[in-house]
Order: sequence, then structure tokens, then C-alpha cells
Amino acid sequence: MAGSGGREHALAWKLAQSRLVSGGAGILYATPGNPGIARHAELVTLDLTDHAAVVAFCEEKRIGLVVIGPEAPLVDGLADSLRAKLFPVFGPSAQAAQLEGSKGFTKDLCERTGIPTAGYVRTRSLEEAQAALARFTAPYVLKADGLAAGKGVVIAETRAEAEEALADMFGGAFGEAGAEVVIEEFMMGEEASFFAITDGATIVPFGSAQDHKRVGEGDTGPNTGGMGAYSPAPVLTPTLEAEVIQRIIGPTVHAMTNDGMPYSGVLYAGLMLTAEGPKLIEYNCRFGDPECQVLMMRLEDDLGELLLACAENRLASLPSPRFSSDTALTVVMAAEGYPGTPRKGGAIGGIDAAEATGANVFHAGTALAADGRLVANGGRVLNVTARGANVTEAQAAAYAAVDALSFPEGFCRRDIGWREVARERATD
Repeated sequence: MAGSGGREHALAWKLAQSRLVSGGAGILYATPGNPGIARHAELVTLDLTDHAAVVAFCEEKRIGLVVIGPEAPLVDGLADSLRAKLFPVFGPSAQAAQLEGSKGFTKDLCERTGIPTAGYVRTRSLEEAQAALARFTAPYVLKADGLAAGKGVVIAETRAEAEEALADMFGGAFGEAGAEVVIEEFMMGEEASFFAITDGATIVPFGSAQDHKRVGEGDTGPNTGGMGAYSPAPVLTPTLEAEVIQRIIGPTVHAMTNDGMPYSGVLYAGLMLTAEGPKLIEYNCRFGDPECQVLMMRLEDDLGELLLACAENRLASLPSPRFSSDTALTVVMAAEGYPGTPRKGGAIGGIDAAEATGANVFHAGTALAADGRLVANGGRVLNVTARGANVTEAQAAAYAAVDALSFPEGFCRRDIGWREVARERATD
């Protein structure tokens, strides 16, 4: 398995329970991993940009399935290099990963196939972008076209803010990701996430979630990679999920196949539930982070079997995956300074006490100091994840585990799931 964050820890935790690994059936390797992943996998040091080295390792260890967690190696074509040597891979090709790697690519596909999404303009220079603003009204949605670690979206409330943000984007604030900027109309509604696994022919629903992108309580402040999430998302009713499959996921998968770049892996649709129905905000070509953590907590089937079937183009041979009716909720513990420059090196304790409450603490940005102490080594540091009969109960369980931790230089939001908790209280 490739990756080192909380998403990958959740995947490693679930993969370690698979019949492919458990009971000595196989060995789970992870690169580069983290101290939490090391509880479930043997860590190895590989440069994921060195495809030849990754292939050589897989050949040496006779790897039977490669799971690529983060988006950058997928966009870089690691899956292609491995498939060329006949290794089963869970994750799309570089061409198919353009669904995440290029906002413009996805918007063009939506326009071509009639997939509901926001109106947009692709711009390739600051002057072109500033002129295009006249076609929109505030608030303005500005997106760096390429990968920007979940932080390449700016919602500007005024024309002046939009022009300033565009100058930053084209000035290099997001590196090469900002060489092109997509400007979109602002959509009104509630956001939700829907997941599906596909081998390019069969599409299998894989649950829903809602996350909290803003750093501050009440969903205020700068965007982050995600401060928490819960699954399922009750706002995505079975009727709406069926509509998403029919009008968004299905046409996308079919279009990719018809265009000669079949999509294989997980397809994560960020949705806006508007008055006109669900509309696509954007696609991710990997499990969300922290959405993956709550999905894995609810999955009742063998993850390894599912991912291998997808990699071997035989998803149709398996029954649909089963998920617990419970709600799972995760709270992100972040380091001081996040989403700006996080303070690294803060000591972390109490993980055993937190997990004794029944929660799982997934490591997102941790390291072992020279003296063996667990310390913060990133912006998002821990994902404290718990289950309950509903969002209210799952929220209480997650925060009970948070309170058992010792991380003085960390912080978290105390209101993850607040909208759904309010709805549950209103119906009591």
C-alpha cells in the first residue's frame, strides 16, 4: 500500500483484517507509512516517483495487489507502470486520474455529456481570468486546475477579493496547479460526498459522507484538507443516491471508457444538493481524507477482496458491499498553525486511553522522535473515529476519545456533525 496519512492508516487497518493478509495468509507492506500504519503493516522506504524502484520491489516480494492511497502518484502514472508489469492495482491510470488532476478536464467532460454541474470558464492567464469575472456574480468560485492538496479552492465574496486571489494563483501560490484557473458559478445548497468503486464496467456504490472543510467551528475560516467527517450522510437519501449514479457517476464512467481511458478504482464525487437536484462539484480519484476513515469504520465486508476484484475487472462477481447502519464520525486533531505552517514536534500521548473508549485513533501526521516519543509531524495529526447509533451518539463517542488524548500543541473543532445533530434533535 502506498501512502502515509490518516486515509492510509484506515485502509491498512481494514486491509489487515482481510483474508488476503490475516492469519499469516500474506504480508501487508506500506510505503512510506507512519507509526500508526506500522501496527498493521511492514513499513518500507520507497520513492513513489521512482516507478522502476516500486516495480522492482513488487517483483521481489511477488506482490498480489497494490493499493495506491494518495492522488499524486496516480496522476503521476504509478498505476500504469505497475499494470505494465501485470500487477493488479487499485487506482486509476494517469489518463483517468485527470478527473482529479485537472478541474478543467472534468468540467469539459461534464459539459460534453450533460452531467449537472456549475457553469464555468477555463482561464490560462491573469488577464483572461480577470476579464472572465464579468460573466459571474459574487461570490466567485476560483479553482486551481491541478492538484493543490485540497487547498486550491477560493470562494471570494467580492470582485476585489476575487482579483486578489487570481493574482495569487497565477503568481504561484499553488505552484504549477495554478497555471490554469477554473472560474465557476456559486452553487447554493448543502454539500455531501458519494463514493463508488468501479472497474470501468461495473459500478458499485460505496457509501456517503459529509465533511467539514473550514478550520473554524460553524464552518468558518480558511479551507483545510478536512477537519472531520461522518458517514452516512442522511441528506443523501436512497432516491438521491440513485439519481447520482444515473446522472453523474454512470455517465462519467461510460464516457471515460468510450474515450479510451477506462476508470478503475474509487470515484469520489463531491456534490452540491441544489434545488434543481444533485450537481457535481468535483471528483477525487482516491478515497477522501478524512472520509475514508468513517467509511472503513462502517464497512462490514472484506476490503481486500473488494479492491482485488476491482483491480482484476471482476467486480460484477461480488455482492454489493455491506455497511453497518451505525454512524461513524471522525474528528481531526491538527497542529497549531494549521492550515498555515503547522508546529511540528508536539508530544502526543493517551492514544491507548482514547482507544479504550471504543474509538480508533488513525495517525495522519505523526512520527517517532529519537527517544521513541510519538510527536506531531504534519498539519493534520490524528483522526479520532468512533461509531454510534446516530450522529449525536457517534459525535459524543468521538469527543470522549479526544478528551482522553494528550496533545497540548494540537487543536480540533468541537462541532463536527453539527448540522445533522441539530436535525436529529429537532425530530426527537
